[in-house]
Amino acid sequence: MDKDVICSYENLYKAYRKAKAGKGFNGSCAKFQTMNLEGIHLLKEQLENQTYRMNPYNEFKVYEPKERVIKSCSFKDKIVQHCLCDEILHPALKDRFIRTNYAGQQGKGTHFGMDCLKGQMLDFYKEYGLDGWILKCDIKKFFYQIDHEILKRIVDYHFRDEYTKWLNHLFIDSTDGLGLPLGNQVAQVYALFMLDGMDHFVTEILGISRYGRYMDDFYLIHSDKEYLMFCLKRIREFLGRLELELNGKTQIVPFKFGIAFTGFHHYITSDGKYIRKLSGENKRKIRKKIRKWHGLVKSGNMSEEKFLEKYNAWKNHALHGNCIKLCHSMDLYVKELLEEK
Repeated sequence: MDKDVICSYENLYKAYRKAKAGKGFNGSCAKFQTMNLEGIHLLKEQLENQTYRMNPYNEFKVYEPKERVIKSCSFKDKIVQHCLCDEILHPALKDRFIRTNYAGQQGKGTHFGMDCLKGQMLDFYKEYGLDGWILKCDIKKFFYQIDHEILKRIVDYHFRDEYTKWLNHLFIDSTDGLGLPLGNQVAQVYALFMLDGMDHFVTEILGISRYGRYMDDFYLIHSDKEYLMFCLKRIREFLGRLELELNGKTQIVPFKFGIAFTGFHHYITSDGKYIRKLSGENKRKIRKKIRKWHGLVKSGNMSEEKFLEKYNAWKNHALHGNCIKLCHSMDLYVKELLEEK
């Protein structure tokens, strides 16, 4: 039974270790750690008796890459979420999701998604050249518009155990109204399940072989524009049944124009070479970030080592594209800033 798995002291302790990794000794984490083993026993008892309830969220805003409201759960709730995700939810993912659903799964992510897209574009070029089309879709305010009742029906279909249903419903209904709380581990997994049906609909019913999705951002590549227009209509209908809709960024563009996906612009040259470059928007954003970090260094609120750590993390990501010249110019820019008196 799933209850035995979730309420296992061994699994809860393992989840506790994961939850506290890198958290330091502050806030709800510190309070729970002072209780240590006693706290885990108490949490185990609450889960066994189904008297466990979530603590109120800690809300705050982040402004990169865009303004969003983050709802962070307490340390105790992070332990339960780790246990539920690691022991019950994640093991079910690998057998259910399509390969080109790129988000929130071990061994996948943005770089995996970009490499899959590269393969699809090169494969398409070999068959059709540049004579084709790309349907690029983005769901309007996806996380904020998820209907709890619809989501619970979808999740219940995959997890029939009554104890797991109780725990899933507890987390899904932890906020009022529509939407899932950004910043929660289980919310990321539930969001994956919300659109899993659409993935199978597009690839199996509509027969689109060159398809990929990263959370609420997805694409279809096909030689026939009329067929993509038909697909767009059917996708809108499918999402309508989930009480979701596409936003104004959704469009069909010529294959030769390429596609913006996961922060890069991807395209094929006339001689069949695949190119991946950072979008203009992301170039502007990193310059803005660098100026901000440099300001923090000058004011004494950030060490130069931390500044370089952040910059090198961005650089390593950028080097997954054809961005050697860009990175060289950014290296010079950073060097000039740090040499300022």
